[in-house]
Amino acid sequence: MKRFTRLLAAGLALMGASLAPAVAGTPEKPKLEIGVGGKPLLYYLPLTLADRLGYFKAEGLDVTINDFGGGAKALQALVGGSVDAVTGAYEHTIRMQQKGQKITATIELGRFPGIVWAVSKAKADKVKTIADLKGMKIGVTAPGSSTHLTTVYQLAKAGLTADDVAFVGVGGGASAVAALENGAVDAVAHLDPVISKLQADDAVKILVDTRTEEGTRAVFGGTNPAAVLYVKTDFAEANPNTMQALTNAFWKTLKWIEKATPEEIAAAVPEDYWLGDKTLYLTSVKASLPTYSKTGIVPAEGMTSTLKFLETTEPAAFAGQTIDLPKTFDDRFVKKAAETIK
Repeated sequence: MKRFTRLLAAGLALMGASLAPAVAGTPEKPKLEIGVGGKPLLYYLPLTLADRLGYFKAEGLDVTINDFGGGAKALQALVGGSVDAVTGAYEHTIRMQQKGQKITATIELGRFPGIVWAVSKAKADKVKTIADLKGMKIGVTAPGSSTHLTTVYQLAKAGLTADDVAFVGVGGGASAVAALENGAVDAVAHLDPVISKLQADDAVKILVDTRTEEGTRAVFGGTNPAAVLYVKTDFAEANPNTMQALTNAFWKTLKWIEKATPEEIAAAVPEDYWLGDKTLYLTSVKASLPTYSKTGIVPAEGMTSTLKFLETTEPAAFAGQTIDLPKTFDDRFVKKAAETIK
């Protein structure tokens, strides 16, 4: 514990990170519950770091993090009122607008999805493309999650439907690794560090990789925002100081990540995130660093790309629907954070 404290203090001092709160009023609701679907995943690294580095507390917030089995379950918790905010996939803001529920994101945390499609080495000789997954069992974090829905999108592009495969919820950590290696699933659509662990074990062949801009554009035809912080729109309107404080904390975290080394990141997260192998975790972090947002803002291209993805995967739901994309992302909070936090 002392070693972790020294490493963290040294990292903060080296990078000039400030724990001083940015300019904002007193939070209207300082005690908050944030939902997430697979907290140890590098997809959600900014959430863990915002908490571990003390940025929530520095902004006057007392945050409890509730980890659910997948992003869809975290969204359900927000809609049901058991959490105040969610770090989850940006696509949920569009889907909920289509359903008549107003959900708004206030800061982009990931600019590339970071999702990787990989097939078991035992099936690799039969699977060269996504189309070859027909009839197989595919592991995703949870039904309805971004890993599930983006797989449906990939299948549609390959001329298949969701009914052509069997989806299996495998969770977000060691359980996902075990599901593939024990043969419970034939392939996975998953994230780091799970993917890097499977690669290190020589258990999979990579089919598609969206940890890079090139891979993301190949799948989606443009950029495709990943994790964001989102809330019910009326919550943001009723609690602007709270939203500013939350956004400030995540902005500080994104700036910390920009300057941090993989070693400093590994020292800042719980050791169980390493899946028993620190060297592997460092490799995972290095592979995922390009995915984190540089601006905190969801670009118009990313909004349009995500809408196209949803219209492809859920044609009946979006047929004849008009989606007001600017209402899915409120950039006021992140712009203020960028102006006040240097």
